[in-house]
Amino acid sequence: MIGTNLCKWTVSYFALAVVWLLLAEILMATGFGFPHDDIGGPDTLVIVHMVCVGWLSTVVCGALFQFVPVLVARPLYAECWTLPALALLTIGLTVLLTGFLALGGHFNGPRWLLPVGGGLLIAGFALVVANLGMTLWSARPLPAPARFVAVGLACICVTAAFGGMFALVLSGTHLGAQWPDLLVSGVPIHAIAGLGGWLTFTAMGVSYRLLAMFMLAPDGDPKLGRLAWRGGAAALAVGVVGGVLALRRATGLNLVLLLAGAAALLSLVAYGRDVLGLYRTRKRRALELNTRMSLLSLGSIAAVAILGAAFVTTGSLQSHAGALAFLVAFGWLTGLVLANLYKIVPFLTWLETYGPVMGRAPTPRVQDLVAEHRASKWFVLFFAGTWAATLMLLFDAALGFRIAIAAVALATFGLVEELVRARRLADVAEPLRLPAGAAVPRLLVLRN
Repeated sequence: MIGTNLCKWTVSYFALAVVWLLLAEILMATGFGFPHDDIGGPDTLVIVHMVCVGWLSTVVCGALFQFVPVLVARPLYAECWTLPALALLTIGLTVLLTGFLALGGHFNGPRWLLPVGGGLLIAGFALVVANLGMTLWSARPLPAPARFVAVGLACICVTAAFGGMFALVLSGTHLGAQWPDLLVSGVPIHAIAGLGGWLTFTAMGVSYRLLAMFMLAPDGDPKLGRLAWRGGAAALAVGVVGGVLALRRATGLNLVLLLAGAAALLSLVAYGRDVLGLYRTRKRRALELNTRMSLLSLGSIAAVAILGAAFVTTGSLQSHAGALAFLVAFGWLTGLVLANLYKIVPFLTWLETYGPVMGRAPTPRVQDLVAEHRASKWFVLFFAGTWAATLMLLFDAALGFRIAIAAVALATFGLVEELVRARRLADVAEPLRLPAGAAVPRLLVLRN
């Protein structure tokens, strides 16, 4: 990536995303939302959208603006769209959450907050999809990791469309009254497209490239990669298209979900085997902290697959859906994102600060911008707290969940501090910290 143009607002996306994550964790630790409230209640919807939109979607958008051009060896279609997209996503989510709080009776608010917030989010995601979509379109035929991203972009369109309809229904407007059963039957499709397609499938594609790049590993097995993509794409097609057809015909989603789950399991097995192959064939023998912690997130998604299959077999999937969704959102996605942010932020900071003086002055290594021994305890606490919180949800222990999620919040604070220290070059030895021609990076904006 030497010489690659840096997306100016990528770190701003990261910063806003971690603020939403910390807010969600603090609220859960105080007893706000599920499991103290109904899983489909307004307070739980606040938490779900803070995590899935404010945290995960925002951080994924910021990462894609930087790494999609790397995946396809093309410049970003319109970098000037990245800041307006961030503003729309942030304002839209704030308005939407305000609408949920009004719906939950926390204050008297107008009905239009939900559809207005949903509309702003749709506009923000439309800018993201258009920008990344045009970048991918210019690079046809797409390399393997980019095909995962392309499917993910299609899924966020479906997710946003269903979210907009849900907002209309919940607002009680005349338009929303046209879909009286949508909230019952449409939520699984919304979740499949969002958590499964946009977030998980996109994360799979990006992680292929990042893990190979950071471990100096050759590309994965093409057959396993194709199987992972085809299985996942089939699962999403069955879940979304089949789900919509079942919704229209009022035939129920059981068969659709079973077929989609089987295809998703095949995709995850192929992906897991391929990623483990990257670890075995890597040239960098000593694993860095980010790659070690990525293994723990892979263990979490494997646990989701095993537990999900067990719950389907025993007929208890519905009663444990909240625990599985939490493990997907935190053990798999949040764990994987935090592990990679721990490498991405120092990597971008190194490129920004020392790239211009490479070959003209001594420079530190990327590893010199962080202190792995200090950060490792926060990762251990994060994953231990996440797994403990999942167990508490499985056993309906609400107080235990609050204690566990408080530990997760503490670990997140610690990791955020480590990222800030990397941006400030706080751990770089003084003789190498600022060679002639280098400048201290700004905290929230990259120099490109």
